[in-house]
Amino acid sequence: MSGEFLFSLMITMTQSQRKILITGGAGNVGGSLACRLAESSNNEVVVVDNLVTGDRSKLPPASATNVRFIKADVNRLEDLSPIMTATRFDAVFHYAALVGVQRTLANPVAVLEDIDGIRNVLSLSKNTGVGRVFYASSSEVYGEPVEMPQHEQTTPLNSRLPYAIIKNLGESYFRSYHQEFGLPFNVFRFFNTYGPKQTTDFVVPKFIAAALAGEDIPVYGDGTQTRTFCFVDDNLDTTTRVLDDPTWACQTINVGSDIEMTIKSLAETVIEMTGSSSKVVHLPPLPEGDMTRRCPDITKMKRILGRELTPLHEGLSKLIDTATQRSSSQVNNG
Repeated sequence: MSGEFLFSLMITMTQSQRKILITGGAGNVGGSLACRLAESSNNEVVVVDNLVTGDRSKLPPASATNVRFIKADVNRLEDLSPIMTATRFDAVFHYAALVGVQRTLANPVAVLEDIDGIRNVLSLSKNTGVGRVFYASSSEVYGEPVEMPQHEQTTPLNSRLPYAIIKNLGESYFRSYHQEFGLPFNVFRFFNTYGPKQTTDFVVPKFIAAALAGEDIPVYGDGTQTRTFCFVDDNLDTTTRVLDDPTWACQTINVGSDIEMTIKSLAETVIEMTGSSSKVVHLPPLPEGDMTRRCPDITKMKRILGRELTPLHEGLSKLIDTATQRSSSQVNNG
């Protein structure tokens, strides 16, 4: 990262624009957020990602002149410090993290290293006068459910998974920096957010890809474990409205759907909607990490949105259309 680049970054950001940093901005939700914020010329967006799991294709298009991408690792202070000291950001979205049940189970030490990124973001935000920091937490903080629906005031701390532990710890860090230093924050507890930028590592695009290819759809265990599925536009509408409204500052907010569905039913729905000949096949249950139920209390989210959430069939239809078009394009270009 050259000094010339950082100098250029400083002089291109005008005082009239809101300056926003997104870490992990080449991922599913982070990239979608960057694209959404880039739509307004009032925003100047800096995206940071180490591209270990992120991808440049998820970034805003090159025509978005109010966006800058910097390849950097937020877990390394020497990478993040020059970026955050070069510009006084109005808001920082800390979305960088190692995600995915299988990936995090296979790389527990790498998950623990995300503590460094949390600490770096908060320390630099405090010292550079950031207006508000936003943390991408997860439904995993709830562990095995002790109540339904799962409410923001409840955090059972009953999960042994490194990913869940780090997300809980991250929430504590954000609350502590507010308590001790007065740094405004929000914690977003994301429940399965699906959208066109999500990779087939995750359940919805995995099932759609398999169905369109006529392949078996794998389900762990008997498939009766439940999840809820939130279309990415509902996520973005919620989080950007919280950004725009300071009265929501310093709150933890569940971001997801409150309609439960079994994983087996999701697979069957995808097969039906795609007209596929695929069959559901059952794999041995995961040894750990596959919680029995997930269903958030989204009272706050509904109040923020002021509208109904996107029905699952509508969201799936959009993804199926996108996947079909992408497949056709690849065939034609082949």
